[in-house]
Amino acid sequence: MAPGRLSRAVARLLAFARKHARWILLGTVTAVAVLGFIALRQVLHTVHLRDVRAALAEVPRGRIGLAIALTALSYLALGLGDYVALRAIRRPLRWRTAAVAAFTSYAFSHSLGLSILTGGSARYRVYRAAGLELGEIGQVMAIASLAFWAGVAVVAGVGLIAAPHGFGIVGARPLAFALFALLAVPPVIRAAGIKRLELGGATLTVPPLRQQARLLAISVVDLAAASTALFVLVPGLGLHSLAPFVVAYAAAIVIALLTHVPGGAGVFEAVMLAALPGNRAAVFAALLLYRLIYYILPLLIAAASLVAAEGHRLRRPIARGLGLVERSAQTLAPIAVTALIFVGGLILLVSGALPGVHARLDTIDNVVPLPVIEGSHLAGSLVGTALLLVAPALHARLRSGFDAARLMLACGIVFSLAKGLDWEEALLLAGILATLQYARPAFVREGGIFTQPPDWRWLAAAAAAVAMSVWSGLFAYKHVPYDDDLWWKFALYGNAPRFLRATFCAGVLLAATACWELLAAYRPRPVDDTLSDAVAAAAFTQSGRSDANLALTGDKRFLASAGGDAFLMYRVQGRSWIVMGDPVGPRAAWDELVWALRRHAHAARGRLCFFQASEAMLPLFVDLGLQPMKYGDEAHIDLATFSLDGPRAKSLRHALRRGEAAGSRFEIVPAAEVPPLIPRLREISDEWLRDRHGREKRFSLGAFDPDYLARFDCAVVRVAGEIVAFANLWRAGDGSELSIDLMRHADDAPQGTMELMIVRLIELARAEGYARFNLGMAPLSGLPSGSLAPVWARIGGMLFDNGERLYGFAGLRAFKAKFGPRWVPRFVATPPGLAAAQGLFDIARLVSG
Repeated sequence: MAPGRLSRAVARLLAFARKHARWILLGTVTAVAVLGFIALRQVLHTVHLRDVRAALAEVPRGRIGLAIALTALSYLALGLGDYVALRAIRRPLRWRTAAVAAFTSYAFSHSLGLSILTGGSARYRVYRAAGLELGEIGQVMAIASLAFWAGVAVVAGVGLIAAPHGFGIVGARPLAFALFALLAVPPVIRAAGIKRLELGGATLTVPPLRQQARLLAISVVDLAAASTALFVLVPGLGLHSLAPFVVAYAAAIVIALLTHVPGGAGVFEAVMLAALPGNRAAVFAALLLYRLIYYILPLLIAAASLVAAEGHRLRRPIARGLGLVERSAQTLAPIAVTALIFVGGLILLVSGALPGVHARLDTIDNVVPLPVIEGSHLAGSLVGTALLLVAPALHARLRSGFDAARLMLACGIVFSLAKGLDWEEALLLAGILATLQYARPAFVREGGIFTQPPDWRWLAAAAAAVAMSVWSGLFAYKHVPYDDDLWWKFALYGNAPRFLRATFCAGVLLAATACWELLAAYRPRPVDDTLSDAVAAAAFTQSGRSDANLALTGDKRFLASAGGDAFLMYRVQGRSWIVMGDPVGPRAAWDELVWALRRHAHAARGRLCFFQASEAMLPLFVDLGLQPMKYGDEAHIDLATFSLDGPRAKSLRHALRRGEAAGSRFEIVPAAEVPPLIPRLREISDEWLRDRHGREKRFSLGAFDPDYLARFDCAVVRVAGEIVAFANLWRAGDGSELSIDLMRHADDAPQGTMELMIVRLIELARAEGYARFNLGMAPLSGLPSGSLAPVWARIGGMLFDNGERLYGFAGLRAFKAKFGPRWVPRFVATPPGLAAAQGLFDIARLVSG
């Protein structure tokens, strides 16, 4: 092939890979997982389930208790690692905070995989509630990750040197010394005086040498405890086997992490079985027990704790959101409850694929007839599949999903007992049911289970769970020859036929649900996009933001909460559904509103975006999968500390003297007296717009509209009785904030007129008991700069520096800075990728009018 053709082919291949990277990664992970289970099946081809059960029964209870203690030590070490990492970036937090963040993060990521989305999301929510910025949270995650890999290198290196004959690995000792050489890189970097590294647009703090040593020691303790927890469960291993075991464990962990298979399921077991000597049935039993202790048990504890904390929070309305655990649980509860329900469904499915205990079957046979046992077995598998499918509704906090899951868990308990006295399974399901019931107040959203837009990720996860149960059944009944008659064989010990029937029905239910999602297009109920006076009054009285008055501009659509005490305002521009600011009303209703609009936007094939949202919305953006970007700063003046004294206020005092010398007089015109002034105000407004070669902005500001202006008191400045400047006043419903919307002046207004107006308004706000005066936005200001800043920030900075003729960004910030405000960041949020550019373009079109 010619070089030109080859380069074009490579370019097309790379472009295809970039375009479909998500699907390629998903396909690769799926293929690796399938290959892992195939390899596991090959390794276990001579092992029977009865041997595994016998080996499980022979594990001493003392060793199980020791494995649980070592697991606890491992997770404690992980929490200590986060504690030290926080000190390394000079943001020390309490040990409890680091422990909560690390435990929830690793409990989810160890079992569910995709550590950035699961564990990273958990860490973000906990640390964000504790006051850390996104960049600082990223640094903690990066330091913890590097410490983990350093620990792997130490453990593997020591194992390679200590193992007899290098564990059969060619060049084992040179490889060990190479690993130790890599460990010297961070200390050398720090010793060279480098305290920060710029990597891929992010800043990474290089911890001091003492903290590096602590992090390394903590990581070694973590890995040693985790590996020893498995070591004590495998029978027949002595101290002479410890070194090769550690090498095998480190290799299995690395391979499982690199393949991105959730929890390393199948891959980890296949590597360990291939590496460890001895009875494979006993080793496999130890691996199953280890997965239950080190992976599933922490996941259940973390999920149940978070769900219980959310239920506790909602039962204490006065103290709502005060504690760190409660604030973290508020955002992590949907993930936690989904994990609990998913685990419950998986337990029922896998249990339905495995044979019952003969002694228990004999006992239940004396109580209930065979058809009940057969029916309970089939129903249990169907309930397990249904629990997997109802998980998205619980994640969306739908009351219908809660009711369905509660009913299915109760049925699952009954079927677990009726099919073979599986009391352990019934007890676990009862625990999940009790936890779910305690969190009942969290499920407040209306809508049916199948009114949700299709979520193929959940269907894929459900399919993976069904496939795992199929693998379990094939392993359990590999000695049973397949025959058509198996489908119709009903007997007390007819476990293989039950498995076939249950698997077939579960597959049909899963396929039918997928077809329903594909063919039955989601059609939301018609949305009443008007704002009733009752909802507006209830929401305004609980709002601390004066820009809630944008609801009165007449250019917005609205979505009200089910309780009628909150709303959000939005517009549809192109395919973008753009929300203006934060929802108006109590924060407890925000989740419901944004998720409801998300469903409507998704159903209309639109993209959900937010404009000028506050920091309080950032956790919701993470839940929604949106990409937040700083848009600019809002100027807040603390009325308790504002003063015209001192050198900082010199320019304001000068402007006041000039204005008063020119005869400027400030006054407030009540709303009822504004209509007669409209002709003069229009003249001033038209003159102001003409001088700026622009037109009325919309959406985020009011426009000159007589009906709109007549709703508000108006501040005016007169010279010789003639109005030369005006601004309409916005008041927050809870009485905490006063601000202005339109602020315009005539060409012949004396210099300093606008400074005089704002100073008098600040004095008025203080006299009326307001806490702050809001001067409004300084768009594109305060963005990060430099070559490593995000692309959006660099473009915004360029516009801020060079767009004075276009909008006057720098001049606007400089004018507001005269009053000594506190700058509060405001954000834009869009879907990631190409949709971000499309969303930003639609926002710009909408705001520009």
